[in-house]
Amino acid sequence: MAPPLLILRDIHLTFGGTPLLDGAELSVNAGDRLCLVGRNGSGKSTLLKVAAGMVQADRGDRVVQSGVTMRYLPQEPDLSGFRDTLSYVLDGLGPGDDPHRARTLLEGLGLTGAEDPARLSGGEARRAALARALAPEPDILLLDEPTNHLDLPAIEWLESALKPLRSALVLISHDRRFLANLSRATVWLDRGSTRRLDQGFAAFEDWRDALLEQEETERHKLDRKIVAELDWVRHGVSGRRKRNMGRMRALQDLRKDRREQRKVAGNVTMTVSEAETSSKLIAEVKGVAKSYGDRLVLQDVSLKLLRGDRLGIIGPNGAGKTTLLNILTGQIKPDSGSVRLGENIALVTLDQKREALDPEMTLQYALAGGSDKVTINGQPRHVMSYMKDFLFPPEQARTPLRVLSGGERGRLMLARALAKPSNVLVLDEPTNDLDLETLDLLQEMLADYPGTVLLVSHDRDFIDRVCTSVLAFEGEGRWQLYAGGYSDMVAQRGRGVDDRGVTAREGDAAPAKKAEPKSAAGSAERKRKLGFKEKHALETLPKTIAGLQKQIAEYQAALADPQLFSRNPAKFQAATAGLEKAGAELATAEDQWLELEMLREALEG
Repeated sequence: MAPPLLILRDIHLTFGGTPLLDGAELSVNAGDRLCLVGRNGSGKSTLLKVAAGMVQADRGDRVVQSGVTMRYLPQEPDLSGFRDTLSYVLDGLGPGDDPHRARTLLEGLGLTGAEDPARLSGGEARRAALARALAPEPDILLLDEPTNHLDLPAIEWLESALKPLRSALVLISHDRRFLANLSRATVWLDRGSTRRLDQGFAAFEDWRDALLEQEETERHKLDRKIVAELDWVRHGVSGRRKRNMGRMRALQDLRKDRREQRKVAGNVTMTVSEAETSSKLIAEVKGVAKSYGDRLVLQDVSLKLLRGDRLGIIGPNGAGKTTLLNILTGQIKPDSGSVRLGENIALVTLDQKREALDPEMTLQYALAGGSDKVTINGQPRHVMSYMKDFLFPPEQARTPLRVLSGGERGRLMLARALAKPSNVLVLDEPTNDLDLETLDLLQEMLADYPGTVLLVSHDRDFIDRVCTSVLAFEGEGRWQLYAGGYSDMVAQRGRGVDDRGVTAREGDAAPAKKAEPKSAAGSAERKRKLGFKEKHALETLPKTIAGLQKQIAEYQAALADPQLFSRNPAKFQAATAGLEKAGAELATAEDQWLELEMLREALEG
């Protein structure tokens, strides 16, 4: 078996206080597909920089095989000093590398190579940095958050470009779908040390949860053993002239072990402040159109948004997602068409720019202004307590915002937004810079939220977990509503999000890809018809629904008798259980019929 291309062994690194890396290890073999995961602030980016030779560890070994080439993609690429994007990418090539590949990658990523680095958006800078890293086809490719600032077409293009690559990959990303599609092994960086699972990210969370559960069990056993030994110290030797010193030393060792155990960082606790219930209708738009100059953003868009809906709006950058959000919430007016807004709407927005906060403002001031209290659901809470809910320790209260990491800024913006009373949440790219655990809790909070959610995101997994319907960009200002999440849309539509019909403007992050010819397979998929089982279900479900409604009416009539329980308790229990079962079956049947009917309309439309 060939030796590893790169080995990090017993890496230790401390930036004051608790060690960031405490015996971390990493081994990269030829053709590896590794994802490096862990909480924000756990040291993933630092470990990747140690691997790249950019950061020197306090202690430990870094061994790189002779002749191995390596490229590193930073979170914040620096293009200063270069005339254009092409010269930046060519500068990363080594002797013998093909400059034509650099131009091909730039074109595939939607850049011409003539862009001025000083005028690039975040997404364009990330595309140029990706082209620079990929162009030499190195032996090892270290990618730190490669999907940041990329839209869905660019993310899916990047996946297709990385899959056939011969390079070994080490990926850091908070995009679950991206990691699951590309990784074949997972390295978990937790409390300074690393553990490896020789399976892709799809298997990671179950494995991690099992390890944490086992760790908690062992911690509990250790606590019980310490209590038993303390009881012996206090009471078991009272009749002796001197104690068993060996047992005393063992107790001291147990207590030392317990002190040195580093517990898993706590989870974010999210509570949303709820306003009064809104009207059933949130917004209704009919035949809406909107243009900016000669650029058509919305064309004949009609949509009804009801209380409790979870609507995802998906499309490439520059398609008009934010414009559509602003029209749905009444912040801008369309050029034509009608917009009707509901009553008693309390709107809270978390935008992708994360608000322009003074970088010298302290964390406490950003959350509570000049006060030491913050009001959540009408109840005052001390700001320090609220900070802990979002994993900010009390000592960070006077920390200026400029020193916060991207993940910490994301948590701060969530804390500010969720403190405001709302019955409609507008989330524009809320997942940026949030770690997987915080994403899980945000998803759970949204599942319990009684109001309405409007979500714009490029995170396919998050859309699948949160949204009950998606409004997808179809090109040339047209938008189509699909039932379910992103995966459901792909199943109905026959393809993912593309950028056809977007006219890129200077500063837009949308790539300007050439339209690809329609393949015979793609055309066949888009023209497919309902299968036999789907047609049969569409025909029979209405009868099933009618039968269940009749059963429910009969159960309700029986339970309307106030003497039923005292006269016949068994019949009362049977009617109650039957009503509950029929209600659940009715909801399932109605959902199934609705999905099939929408699929039929999409296929025939």
